[in-house]
Amino acid sequence: MSEELSLAATSLGHLASFHAMASRCEVLMRTADRELAYAMAYQVLQETRRIEKKYSRFNHTSLLSGLNANAGDWQNIDVETSALLVFSKQCFDLSDGMFDITAGPILKLWNFGSDANMPTSASIERALKHVGFGKLSIEASRLYLPLDMSLDFGGIAKEYACDRAASLLTLHYPHIPALVNLGGDIACASVAEKPWQVGIEDPSELNNATGTISLTGGGLATSGHTRRYLLNKGKRYGHILNLNTGYPVEGAPLSVTVKAANCLVAGMLSTIAMLKGVNAQAFMASQDIDFHICR
Repeated sequence: MSEELSLAATSLGHLASFHAMASRCEVLMRTADRELAYAMAYQVLQETRRIEKKYSRFNHTSLLSGLNANAGDWQNIDVETSALLVFSKQCFDLSDGMFDITAGPILKLWNFGSDANMPTSASIERALKHVGFGKLSIEASRLYLPLDMSLDFGGIAKEYACDRAASLLTLHYPHIPALVNLGGDIACASVAEKPWQVGIEDPSELNNATGTISLTGGGLATSGHTRRYLLNKGKRYGHILNLNTGYPVEGAPLSVTVKAANCLVAGMLSTIAMLKGVNAQAFMASQDIDFHICR
């Protein structure tokens, strides 16, 4: 057995846990067969790590880091990366340009935590000149990323990994309901006859639930800034940035939780709602989808 993966029996079956994408990850499986549960969870771990290794901007040998390092030239891309770029364009369009994977230059300026400092207005102004999805040239198998621009898949990679892992379990273990939870991004594997009850974290009392959502299929995602923020001169700055200004979004909720057909769509909508700030409720109400907003 891998030391990276822990497995425990529960009243529902088995719960596996591991660490990836800077998050605690879990797989809940409705099977009493320990060996089977381990095989299922290990497949989730492998797929999650594969996507992290490929698309993390913090991994200097990742495919994404390679694309960013070679900005200024046409570069070949594979089918998976092409599909993520197509989805990123949908995020950009639906958000009126606020959800933008070319935010790399501005994201590098902001650090969040107890010892973080505010970036200067001059550095923000310089970085914003190298942000804008419309500046990319994307073809089916190649990409042109202009010089000094960089991509960041942080807003979609974990949700994508969650869906991919759940799809693999559904393919290989179609009769065993499972729930994949990658740091709060959730996807169902196979259809659960008995609904999963998923807690919504209370932003004002972390690690406690303010309510529950029932899931039999599809995905769930939460966006918020209850854990990642910066305090400067008594003012709290959340980690979700407004790319029109280069500063954190003003008036955003503490968190937005969305239930959708898959985790990737749920994550897109919850993030866009955060980016809408004071208009988060109105945006989500226009989507005809289950959601929960905490302010």
